[in-house]
Amino acid sequence: MKVILNKDLSTLGEEGDVKDVAKGFARNYLFPRGIALPYTDSTVKLFESRKEEIEARKAEKRKDAAGLKEKLEALELVITMPAGANGKLYGAVTSQTVADEFAKQGYQIERKRIELAGTSFKSVGKYKAAVKLYESAAAEITITVQGHVETTSSAPSRPPRRRRDEEAAPAVTEEAAPAATEEAAAPAGAEAAPAAAETESGSGGEEAGPAAEEAAARE
Repeated sequence: MKVILNKDLSTLGEEGDVKDVAKGFARNYLFPRGIALPYTDSTVKLFESRKEEIEARKAEKRKDAAGLKEKLEALELVITMPAGANGKLYGAVTSQTVADEFAKQGYQIERKRIELAGTSFKSVGKYKAAVKLYESAAAEITITVQGHVETTSSAPSRPPRRRRDEEAAPAVTEEAAPAATEEAAAPAGAEAAPAAAETESGSGGEEAGPAAEEAAARE
């Protein structure tokens, strides 16, 4: 289906351009949003009457693009990324990486407008890239990729693990062992002595004598 763009659309074209698109795309997206109009005799006449106005806007865009081209080419883009000692990056510099760097310096450049050789940079060094601006205008920029070598700190050594039977058994020192034996033996001896004394007194002569005499008298 043939349409005439009523507004700029980066993925399709500029105001006044005639394009062939799918019917569904035109009816469901372009026409409801006023981005395009059907290509008819009436719409062609309408855009013919607006031709000078449209060309004036395009001239302003060309002027803005020329000024932006000069500013971008004067920039020094330095991107630092983690890298190995051999200069290989842990990752890659992509068009999104460059767009993010532009944003840090105050320039909102769409990722799809940035063209990198080989789609990405994977090593440190200096590279060239192109930024599409307007129509055929493009800025050529220089990107310096620096590597940041990450050093891993050595982990503190752990003490050797003890076996479970060693951890379960309480440690007894040589000095504590005899002391524990003596403390255990002393009370036993002290309690045994009175018991022995009672036994000896129980079987003694003074208490047993009268009982024997009374028994003999009864007989």
